[in-house]
Amino acid sequence: MDFNVKKLASDAGVFFTRAVQFTEEKLGQAEKTELDAHLENLIARGDCTKNWTEKIFRQTEVLLQPNPSARIEEFFYEKLDRKIPTRTTNGELLGQYMQDAAKDFGPGTPYGSTLITVGEYQKKLGGAEREFLQASAVSFLTPLRNFLEGDWRTISKERRLLENRRLDLDVCKARLKKAKLAEAKAAAAPDFQETRPRNYILSASASALWSEEVDKAEQELRVAQTEFDRQAEVTRLLLEGISSTHVNHLRCLHEFVEAQAAYYAQCHKHMQELQKELSRFPNAFAVSASTSGISAGPSPLSGGSAPGCPAASSGPLDPAPLKIEEVKPPATGTRKAKVLYDYDAADTSELSLLADELITVYTVPGMDPDWLIGERGNQKGKVPVTYLELLS
Repeated sequence: MDFNVKKLASDAGVFFTRAVQFTEEKLGQAEKTELDAHLENLIARGDCTKNWTEKIFRQTEVLLQPNPSARIEEFFYEKLDRKIPTRTTNGELLGQYMQDAAKDFGPGTPYGSTLITVGEYQKKLGGAEREFLQASAVSFLTPLRNFLEGDWRTISKERRLLENRRLDLDVCKARLKKAKLAEAKAAAAPDFQETRPRNYILSASASALWSEEVDKAEQELRVAQTEFDRQAEVTRLLLEGISSTHVNHLRCLHEFVEAQAAYYAQCHKHMQELQKELSRFPNAFAVSASTSGISAGPSPLSGGSAPGCPAASSGPLDPAPLKIEEVKPPATGTRKAKVLYDYDAADTSELSLLADELITVYTVPGMDPDWLIGERGNQKGKVPVTYLELLS
């Protein structure tokens, strides 16, 4: 091991003089070289960018992965430069549980078949979530992390070096100032009335020594000023690059928003499809009740593909179709509803719907709770409750 004692002693001396200068500046006992206003503004802008980028990065990580243990695991995988294992999303896990439960409950039962359908769509939602997480990590998190762990570390290193150069410059300025004061004191006219002429000789010798010390201090000051100016220019160029960083982060932000919008649109599409799937079997509760020997009660709903049938009294009867034109709205109990999705009527007893339109709805005694009577102008028909948002 090459152990250079002289270099170690020199570095220790430089560190000590910088520490003394820094302490005296804090105590107001030494002058401090101020940076130019433009560089100060760049430094403040850089600090602001770093602080907010770090906060946005951390909170985005929490948004994409709320589990802190999983985030720590991913952090270690990244530091070890190993591939992060694929993790099952909560939606996919829920969908698998639903489908496994359907096998035990019986896939032919209304509950079992519904669990299978819902589980399938939960898996689709989980897959969409995984794609969104992957896209967001690549397009948004990675650029932010690269800035914090790459560009900003370089800027911080150069800023520390600039601060050391400034301290060295101020040390040289203080040393030159002291040398000039000592030279002026030594060059003062000696007292010729002294009976000891040796005082004059010593004074002239001291004046020459301090003159040499002033020349040496001026040379050190010029070198320190050159190094300080060079380092200030390097730091300024790096800090001006923050503007291009903002442009890059702006592009990444647009990509993140696009990925987020695509994810939510895909989720909305899956949920619409799921609701349409479930609306095909609105009488699951009534069917279940009838198979258990429980009367569902009278129901004014039509047969065929209509979502209900009249209950039997004492013996089997043919279902009587509901005559919509004979249904009268009650005196009280009508409500306004907003249509959430488009709906195509299955037969003449139903009313076709358009998304975002407003209709009047009400129920009649014994009617299936999954359906209401809807009116729009002079049109009337049954409408599924799952397609509506009741307003009043």
